[in-house]
Order: sequence, then structure tokens, then C-alpha cells
Amino acid sequence: MTGKPSRGERYGAATVAHCESVLCGFYDFHLEAGTGPMLNPFPLARHVRPGRAHAHRNPMDPFGPERRGRYRPKVAPRAPRSIPDGRFGALFAQLGSHRDRALVAFWVSTGARASELLGATVADVDPGQQLITVMRKGTRVLQPLPAAPDAFVWLRLYQAQLAGLVPAGRDEPLWWTLRRPFRALGYDAARAMFTRANAGLGSNWSLHDLRHTAAYRMARDPQMPLTDVQWVLGHAHLSTTQRYLNPVAEDVITSVLAFHAQRRGRDPGAQPGNGYRAESLRVLFGEDEP
Repeated sequence: MTGKPSRGERYGAATVAHCESVLCGFYDFHLEAGTGPMLNPFPLARHVRPGRAHAHRNPMDPFGPERRGRYRPKVAPRAPRSIPDGRFGALFAQLGSHRDRALVAFWVSTGARASELLGATVADVDPGQQLITVMRKGTRVLQPLPAAPDAFVWLRLYQAQLAGLVPAGRDEPLWWTLRRPFRALGYDAARAMFTRANAGLGSNWSLHDLRHTAAYRMARDPQMPLTDVQWVLGHAHLSTTQRYLNPVAEDVITSVLAFHAQRRGRDPGAQPGNGYRAESLRVLFGEDEP
């Protein structure tokens, strides 16, 4: 249903490439410090020379391919792991509380990471401006993020249920567990909630896929500048945001079919030859009921 590969007996190419980079840097550090082996067991590829990459490249020539390590596998580019709108509606219907609906609505509209939204406090919510402030994972900077109006509606319904049951101070956590004794909602509990919703559909989406969904929706909107999407997602480089410009297969198929339908209604097409009945041709091409 989701199109995501299931876990196999071997590690994925992306996992192997990441581990190769980590181990190569680990042994390089100990080689320079004199606390490791004399040779790096994860060497660079033979055609990669020491020093700055492309140091003697002609500026008029394009950059050539260059691999980091000799044992680093090739990783195929992946399409954004966004949740289709129809599937998202079915997934949203599986949520069993106003808290869960508010969380998913904020995740899919702000593009915030799961841990960033779970760390929000009561003072971080500004319904009048439709903003919620989160602390960015890498820079630890507070950043207000615009959210959809329905997210604040679900949040208000959730807060009405907790009135008088949890502390109402401005510095108190925004998200609480549903069972007593009430505690601040953590990442593991939120992931378990989303796993239960997936179980009802037989899907395997993750909390981080909600961030991908928000990024893909904003990047596909022609009225949304890509630099604005970069600011909302908190990406340091625009090239990271550009990955969401790659369409998924379902959207490409739908767009091409719509294009063919439009061309079919606009082009008159070739006239049938003599001897063919017009009503038979309409039935053959599905233009009329038999």
C-alpha cells in the first residue's frame, strides 16, 4: 500500500553507505591521532587523489563522478515518501482521540519533526496568528511555523478535554498522555499511537513521513516559492529542499492521463475511412454505450 520496501535479510544500500562513511571517518581520526592501525580498512577509491576535490579541473568542463570510498555502494535516488491525499484521509480516520488528530494535523501542515512538535509548550501556541513555535533540532533556535486552521480546532477540542486535569501554566507541556497519571507525551508513545493507526490500514508509514508529506505538498504548489519551503523545513541548503520537486509515480500517472484526456477532447483526430459505421467506432473507443 505504501510502496515502501519491507525489511529484508540484508542491510539497505543507504544504510551500508552511511556506515561506510562513519567507519572511514572513524579510522581516519585514529590514524591521524596515532591510536589506530597504520592503514584505513575503508580506503578511498583509487581514482580519488588526496587533497581538495576537483583541484585541477578545467572550469569549462563539467564535474565528473567521484565516489567517496572504495567499498561504498551506489544509492539510487528515492522519490519523496509522501502519503497520498486519499490514503491520508483514511489514516486520519483511524486516529482515536482529539490529541492524536491535533498532532497529526500539526505535523502534516507545519512539516516539523516529531521531536520538535512534542517539545512545544502551552506558550508556544498562537491561534490568533495561526503559529506554533518549535525548537529546531540542529540549531536549537526557536522558530514560529504556520499551521492549518483545522489543526488549531483539534487542539482546542483536546485542551477542553484536559481542562482541570493537567497544569495550565504557560511553561507546561502542550501534549500529555491520555492515561493517568498524566505525563508529558514522549516520542515513543507518539510513535506507538501512529503504529496503531497504521495497523488498522495495514500500512507502514512513519512519523517522519508526515514531514515528507508536508514538504511535498508545499513544493508541488506553484504559488509556494521553494525558498519559503526551505525556511519552513529548516533546511540549511536549498539542494536538500529541491529533492521534494521530484514527483511520485502516482502523481505523474494522474497528470499524464489528464493530459491525454485533454488532448483527446481537443484534437478532432483522423476521419474514419469509408465503410466504417460511426456508431460502431464510438462503441469501440468507449465514447458511447452499446
